[in-house]
Amino acid sequence: MDIATFTVFLGWATLINLGIFILAVLVLTNKRDDLAKFHAKIFGLKKEELLKGYFTHLSRYQILILVFNLVPYLVLRLVELG
Repeated sequence: MDIATFTVFLGWATLINLGIFILAVLVLTNKRDDLAKFHAKIFGLKKEELLKGYFTHLSRYQILILVFNLVPYLVLRLVELG
């Protein structure tokens, strides 16, 4: 795999992960209470713990997207231009 192919791969990976992230944010902001009730019944956790966990998960996912997808993509694009 050459650099150009890997750059394209990272670009698509970034877009797909951002799409999943945005979908998760939209679902959690619109159906937060319903999801928390459902998961509280399944896992036996308190609703407040679940709500905290949702947004902790989203923030970690966002950081992972930035570190492993977006930043390497931008670096490779800069290397190609330079």
